[in-house]
Parts: sequence; structure tokens; C-alpha cells
Amino acid sequence: MNKQNLLFVTLFSLILVLSVYYVTMPNDLLLNANSNYLKKDDLVSVVVDVDEAHVDVISALRINKEEERISLQSDYQSILTNNESTSDEKNEALEKIKSLNENATLETSLEDKIKSKYNLECCVEIDSLSIVSTCSSSNHDNILANNIMRSIQEEFDSNKYITVKFET
Repeated sequence: MNKQNLLFVTLFSLILVLSVYYVTMPNDLLLNANSNYLKKDDLVSVVVDVDEAHVDVISALRINKEEERISLQSDYQSILTNNESTSDEKNEALEKIKSLNENATLETSLEDKIKSKYNLECCVEIDSLSIVSTCSSSNHDNILANNIMRSIQEEFDSNKYITVKFET
């Protein structure tokens, strides 16, 4: 594998990690950082009816998911940079990094879709066999769970094993 490809994978991973970090960053940190650029007259008060405990559970799930992804990417990067690794091991590690990045992008798009369609904070985790969606809702409705599963399945050509969990 040449250095240009390795540099591309490294930069892509860094961009992905930073984008996930900014997406999961608490809103009050962003407002404090951006308050220097806004005039007092420009600020609009918005009331959101979301229980902070729900968002904290979802944020914790996202952070754990991202830490695990970073750890796996680090392991695969070490295989790529190890001179003693065979070309098959390096190819396998590169494919796994590519799969992790594709899953991260797909997870984010599914979370955004659920957020926009059902107005639920959600954490989606994709592994090779299943998709687990953990949503923050006090309403544990089977119809809502089925609708979320259908919305997720729309994104795939083949049938997937999809689980929806509700956190209160």
C-alpha cells in the first residue's frame, strides 16, 4: 500500500472523528462558542421539550460507540504500519477500516432520518449481523418501533435484523 493511500485513509478517519465529535457536542457548548459572533438582538429563545436524561443516555451510547470505533481503527492502523504484517493482513485491515467508516456514515444518516421523521434522539449501531437503534422516548409504542424499523430497512436492499430499544 503506498503512502498516498495511507495518508488518505488517515485524513478521512480524522475528518470522520471530528465530524462525529461536532455532531455529538452539547448545544450549550456550541452556543457559548458562537455567542461572540451573534448580536444580542439576533438570539432567539427556543423551548425544546426533551428530557435531559434521555439525551444523556443517547450521548453516552454515541460516545461509547465512537470510542470503540477509534480503538478498532487504531488497531487496524497499527497493522497497516507494521512492517512485519503480510499484504493479506494489511488488505484485511484496510477493508475493515473502510467498513467502519461506511458504517459510521450510514449510522449518522439513519440517526438523522429518525430525528427528522419521528422527532426522536436516537443512537444507531450497525454491526455485521444486526442494526440496533436505541431511541429516547417515554412512549414505548410497538407501532412506533415498527415504523422506525421500516424506515431503517428502506435504506437497505437486503433484509436486515433490526432492533429498536426505547430508553426512558
